[in-house]
Amino acid sequence: MSVITTRKDGDVLVVTSNNPPVNALGQAVRAGLAEAIQEASADDAIKAVVITCEGRTFFAGADITEFGKPPVGPSLPEVVDAIEASAKPVVAAIHGTALGGGLEVALACHYRIAVASAKLGLPEVKLGILPGAGGTQRLPRVVGVADALPMIVTGNPISASKAEGIGLVDKLVAEDDLAGSGVAFARSVADKGDHPVSSTRTDKIKDIPSDSDFFDEFRKAQMRRMKGFEAPEACIEAVKAAIDLPYAEGVKKERELFGKLVSGTQSKALRHVFFAERAAAKIDDIPKDTPLIPIKKVGILGAGTMGGGIAMNFLTAGYAVTIVERQQEALDRGVAIIRKNYERSAAKGRFTEAQVKGAMDLLTPTLDYNDLADCDLVIEAVFENMDVKKEVFRTLDGIVKQGAILASNTSYLNVDEMAAETKRPGSVLGLHFFSPANVMRLLEIVRAEKTEPAVLKTAMDLSKKIGKVAVVAGVCFGFIGNRMLSPRQRAAQAMLLQGAMPWDVDKALTDFGMPMGPFQMSDLAGLDLGWDKANSKSETIRDVLCERDRRGQKTGKGFYDYDENRRAIPSDEVAEVIKEFAAKSGLEQRSFSPDEIREALLFPMINEGAKILEEGMAQRASDIDTVWINGYGWPAYTGGPMFWADTIGLDKVVAGLKAQGAEVCKLLEDKAAKGETFN
Repeated sequence: MSVITTRKDGDVLVVTSNNPPVNALGQAVRAGLAEAIQEASADDAIKAVVITCEGRTFFAGADITEFGKPPVGPSLPEVVDAIEASAKPVVAAIHGTALGGGLEVALACHYRIAVASAKLGLPEVKLGILPGAGGTQRLPRVVGVADALPMIVTGNPISASKAEGIGLVDKLVAEDDLAGSGVAFARSVADKGDHPVSSTRTDKIKDIPSDSDFFDEFRKAQMRRMKGFEAPEACIEAVKAAIDLPYAEGVKKERELFGKLVSGTQSKALRHVFFAERAAAKIDDIPKDTPLIPIKKVGILGAGTMGGGIAMNFLTAGYAVTIVERQQEALDRGVAIIRKNYERSAAKGRFTEAQVKGAMDLLTPTLDYNDLADCDLVIEAVFENMDVKKEVFRTLDGIVKQGAILASNTSYLNVDEMAAETKRPGSVLGLHFFSPANVMRLLEIVRAEKTEPAVLKTAMDLSKKIGKVAVVAGVCFGFIGNRMLSPRQRAAQAMLLQGAMPWDVDKALTDFGMPMGPFQMSDLAGLDLGWDKANSKSETIRDVLCERDRRGQKTGKGFYDYDENRRAIPSDEVAEVIKEFAAKSGLEQRSFSPDEIREALLFPMINEGAKILEEGMAQRASDIDTVWINGYGWPAYTGGPMFWADTIGLDKVVAGLKAQGAEVCKLLEDKAAKGETFN
């Protein structure tokens, strides 16, 4: 069956795409659209055309599996130009999402109608490119620069009602008969003499001159989001071209910018990230027909920061949650924080008051473990201590109904040991949420030795429902993310004894694109995490800082001094402490370039990542990249640690590790010797 079909509804030709799952604009779809426009043009009985899609969405973008392959015509620019050049009016009937190339098709149509639930956007920037089929030139002409620029530069879609408000959609129609509404609308405009042609419109394009302060103000507002990324600036340049140049020249500029981006490292990296997230959802050795365990009620043990954040994920997704604490005061405090977090989000427009009430109504706070008996999933988020965790699992095993899943939110500890405390080890796994758990996208799902396939598959399915990016990890100390963090932290500490200062080390990593460096991270977490005041003997830099009550941001000083706005300021006192320890160490003192710092900290992480793969603790290298991008802020435009290693060359990583005196993982060394990559 053809992916594009046509049928006549009287004098209107209805063109329908059926290319599951998202009607991507692959070659067959493009060719079909071009043929349909020719068919309409050649048939004198046809007065207008409606383009619509089967399934859950309008065209949701280009087929990015075609990127990097030799192009096969017709190209999308050729197709949209043919649509726009039609002498007969073409109406886009939009449901679901019109994204990327899908919105470019809609912009080439003379009219656009949409159902109220539809979303429209140009998300190409998120793949390190820009709209390449006239989107940067047509959209500003249709809606004006002020509304077009944020859509193109941030890539965030807008609602159909907003689209109608800015003139992107001509009419909102009922959900139940989109094709019929399209035909009726097409008929109503068929006899108009002139139809709007997006590329020739000038009524809105000159509102903001290209040398206006508007662009600099926009850059300032988007500075954090745009930092390090090449595509957003190229998008701004393309929009400026739309203002200053005739349409044909503006399109040439768009194509030139697109070509530069699509062949660059950043776009390759961001496309890798896109596919890596999808690959992470696949578990290679679980049969497709493995059943899911129904999850309706979730229990959380611990109402602290972590437990409360975890609870919010499930409450927001509509699950009933029972949260247990040992003391009423701690329980009340936890519930109050959950409510406050929801109210803060509501104040920013992310939730309505009704949604906040609905979520809170699903929450049952209790001091009684027995209230967890009928839960389908129970997650413990108690103190990170194995003896405590074992006791919790023994207790839960005796209370929670058979068939329910028992999970630990541990970030380091051995899940097999916890499972062994129960009579149902097959129902136990790790669900490692990242803090703040209601915000961070990553969920490490720790597959214990006896975890049953249905339990693991259910956890993966559930992760999607609560809006998480899940990655499966094996049982090892620190799993994937924290295991790789450890050698980085050790390398950072070692550099202090050789002449580096914390602020130099941190800056090298933040310049690379990380949100913070190792010492900023330590200050945020608290230097006294795991430090014992009673047994502290001034043996390490951290001991001395904690003894001087320099315990991080919470005490106003740690490796840095902090002002009233929590702005970090290099500390003379810390510099002196470090110099004293460095002198005692007897190590040669020297200065380090930013590149040397990055290699000293990041190469050991790559080495550890290779060990994780070698041991089978991660399914694939791209899973490691997904963990670090979504859980630790590794810059997405480098593709993640393992993709970055591929980019700079594994031979360079091996040589750097050997120069550091490190023991190189055999898998890494073998791949480097053969000229292979991880991804």
